Amino acid sequence: MIEFCGIELEHQVINASGCFDVLAARQVFGEALVERFPFAAYVSKTVTLAARAGNPPPRLWESAGGMINSIGLPNPGVEVYLAHHVGEYARLGVPLITNVMGSSAGEFAELVERVAEREEVAAIELNVSCPNVATGLDIGADPRGLRDLLAVVRPLTRKPLIVKLTPNTADVAACAAAAEAGGADAVSLINTLRAMSLAPGGHGRPWLGGRTGGLSGPAIRAIALAQVASVAARVAVPVVGMGGVSSGADAAELLEVGARLVAVGSESFRDPAAGSRVAAELAAHFAENAA
Repeated sequence: MIEFCGIELEHQVINASGCFDVLAARQVFGEALVERFPFAAYVSKTVTLAARAGNPPPRLWESAGGMINSIGLPNPGVEVYLAHHVGEYARLGVPLITNVMGSSAGEFAELVERVAEREEVAAIELNVSCPNVATGLDIGADPRGLRDLLAVVRPLTRKPLIVKLTPNTADVAACAAAAEAGGADAVSLINTLRAMSLAPGGHGRPWLGGRTGGLSGPAIRAIALAQVASVAARVAVPVVGMGGVSSGADAAELLEVGARLVAVGSESFRDPAAGSRVAAELAAHFAENAA
């Protein structure tokens, strides 16, 4: 068992927000999904106050060593999430971490208050880092703004608050320190890197409907390793490391530089059971190196 912010987890591998749709997966795998759920905790897709349709298509572009997404945080809004989704996620039998995003401290506060009321929610992740939406990024890239945000939301709940940091800033460790100073119980990183793709023969025309998107996958793994190491050396709170994890060896590297947990993102699109595989490979890695 692994302890994380007072929460007991069976192993150190969770999912990255937005990269594993439980509701869709259950339509394909049925109860087998619950019986063999691949992650030690489930992090929800980002929830906003009002429903969001997301960005216009096209939304995906396959790049060398990864992909660029411009999904745009589509979700049914907090009312539907609390009424219909929380109960379904609780059936998974693992702790539920709800990811929320607002365009202001006031919106974040309302979301935290609403979500924290539910016993099924073990922790709340504040998404201040999504590069596909203009709101949120400025807060996450500015240490003072991030500290001010935590000053507003920290008093609203005793549940653990995880701040999902943006990699699109000059000093991610300074932002992590500001989150810690404001009362964050943990930080998670990295989110996707802002990127762009051009339509073939489009003479400079962007391919993605949202013009730019977020790059993920193995292409960002080395950046993730550097940023997680920098943050882990700066803060005392637990760090959730992610970015290009596709194997137990990748996960082990993030743990070696200071992460407490590791999240799997894009690899789940290729292999829905990636979480279980990475956890098994990680356990084998530890056993081999302990021998």
